[in-house]
Amino acid sequence: MTDTRQLCVMMAGASLSGMFTPNLWSGGPAPGQLYNFPASKTQHDSKTHTMYPSTSGTSVVGLVYDGGVMLAADTLGSYGSLARFRNINRVFKVTNKAVLACSGDIADYQFIREVIEQKVRDDEIHGYTPELNAGALHCWLTRVLYNRRSKFDPLWLESVVAGYKGDKPFLGFVDKIGTAFEAKEVATGFGVHLAIPMIREAREKGNLTKDTARKLLVDCLKVLYYRDCRAHFKYQLADITPEGITIHDDLDLKQDTSWEVANFIRGYD
Repeated sequence: MTDTRQLCVMMAGASLSGMFTPNLWSGGPAPGQLYNFPASKTQHDSKTHTMYPSTSGTSVVGLVYDGGVMLAADTLGSYGSLARFRNINRVFKVTNKAVLACSGDIADYQFIREVIEQKVRDDEIHGYTPELNAGALHCWLTRVLYNRRSKFDPLWLESVVAGYKGDKPFLGFVDKIGTAFEAKEVATGFGVHLAIPMIREAREKGNLTKDTARKLLVDCLKVLYYRDCRAHFKYQLADITPEGITIHDDLDLKQDTSWEVANFIRGYD
C-alpha cells in the first residue's frame, strides 16, 4: 500500500513538472517569465514598413529658363523590372504657383499627393489668402519627409518642386530622408548622372529660352529612354510661368527615337 501511494505521488510530481517544462508546451509560459500571448505581437508590438517599393517611377528632370521653370517626367510605373503601369502621371499641379513631381514609390507618391490636395482645400475653405507657392511647399515637404524618416517609416520618394516663390522662379529637391536644396537644374534617379551634365553644358553656351529649354528637356528624356531600362517613351511636361501653369500630358518620344543604333552594340548577349 505504501509503495502504491509513493508511486502515485511520484507520477503526480512528474506530471506537474512536465506542465511547466517549456519544451513540452511550445509557446507556453516558462518558469520565472511573463507569458506573451500569441496574438500580442501581431496586434500591438510588431509593425512593419515598406522598405523596398514594389511599384516605382524613375527620373524627373527640371530646369529654370529665362521666363519660367520647366519640368518633365515619364509615365511608367515599374513593378520590379516589369513595365507594368504605363500611364501613371507623376507630375501634378498643386496651385497656380507650384507643381510637384516625384520619383520612387508610386504608393507613397499617391499618399503625399492626397495629403497636399487636402491641405490646399483646407486653405481655401478657411480663407487663407496667401496661395501655397513653390517655396512654401518645398519647406513643408522637407519637414514632412524628415519627420517620417525620423520615425523609421520614410516615404520612399525623391521629389522636385517647381514654380514661383514671390516673383522669382523656384526649383527645389527633397528626398526621403529630408535632404533638400534649391538649384537651377534638378533631377532624380538616372537623370542626376545623365541629364544634369547636359543641362549645365547647354547653360554654359548661353541663356535658355523657352524653346531651347523644352528641346533640352526632350533630349534629356531621349537619353534616359535609351540608357535607363526603367524609362518610358510617354512623358509629361509642365511649363510654369508668371501667367500660370501648363501641363502637357500624353507626349511621346517614340517618333523621335530610333533603336537602329543597338546593332552597333557589342558584348551583350
